[in-house]
Amino acid sequence: MKRFIPFVKSAPVVAVVRLHGTISTGPRGQLNDIAMASAIERAFRKGKPEAVALSINSPGGSPVQSSLIAARIKRLSNEKDIPVYAFVEDAAASGGYWLACAADTIYADRSSILGSIGVIMASFGFANFIGKHGIERRVYTSGESKSQLDPFKPEDPKDVERIKAVGTQIHEAFIDHVKTARGDKLADEPALFSGEFWVGQKAVDLGLADGIGHLVPTMKDKFGEKTRFAVYGPRKSLFRRFGAQIASDALDVMDDRAAWSRFGL
Repeated sequence: MKRFIPFVKSAPVVAVVRLHGTISTGPRGQLNDIAMASAIERAFRKGKPEAVALSINSPGGSPVQSSLIAARIKRLSNEKDIPVYAFVEDAAASGGYWLACAADTIYADRSSILGSIGVIMASFGFANFIGKHGIERRVYTSGESKSQLDPFKPEDPKDVERIKAVGTQIHEAFIDHVKTARGDKLADEPALFSGEFWVGQKAVDLGLADGIGHLVPTMKDKFGEKTRFAVYGPRKSLFRRFGAQIASDALDVMDDRAAWSRFGL
């Protein structure tokens, strides 16, 4: 009740935003701008927090959703003049690291994975399969490039060149974001933007993080032992709460496992 007594200073509050999971758009994505908007807005606006701490545990995903979430965090931080700290759990890789760069300061565990600053695009090719089984593919388009990257057609070198060009542009945007956020903290290491990733202290040495530390003790060390924590995350829909999306949830698990497996997790 102390915090309701006039003229008595209340304990400092740190708002904690949980950014956990694969970053994706659409109805199945739980870590995207639409799903996280309300939680992020409340974290910055409710209770006059001393700081916002991002609890990050993500192998990456959609570059656009990563950009939108990070931009929202940065905008609110500037508007409210509230510092942002990121704390990496298992991983802040690819889009997960894009999110971490929305913070002023990044901390990691000694075993956390950080980096993977690159772009990956993947698909399957079924041209030989359908030919072998006597299946005829019929496609009618307007526009010579409308059927590019069709998985049921033999791969066209021109299509490959185009998709690689798209990946390069997204990669350049990612690099610009990291350089703007980390500035001269980054080591002069060419492999930083190769898609490679690093663990714990090595990531700190390369400038991808500022130190080794965990959320609660680090925030209490900065703002005092009486610091309180208010946790914000996405609200599940009624369908998800009552298990009405079993098939969709199964797909979520498959997507997540595929994303995490790239880092041996």
